[in-house]
Amino acid sequence: MTDNNYLTTEAKAFVKRVDGPDEVIRVVPDHLQKKAAQCYQLYTAFEERPDDLGCILFDEQGYWIYDGDLLSIAEQEQLADFIINYVERL
Repeated sequence: MTDNNYLTTEAKAFVKRVDGPDEVIRVVPDHLQKKAAQCYQLYTAFEERPDDLGCILFDEQGYWIYDGDLLSIAEQEQLADFIINYVERL
């Protein structure tokens, strides 16, 4: 993949939902996936039994695609932007 600051550990992202209240999403790098250069599993963040929201896959050139059907395009873009531009806070 291209040189970047992609998310490397689990993190939580705030997403402005299109239909409904805003939500915090747990973003989990999936190093075992062979479908793409990098894959991130998406879950609701603060539930005992979190909902699976699908995943975002990145290819070697940094292009991404959402594999799921629960997030709008705007929500997908927010999460992809979070992953691509992630900077760990000290």
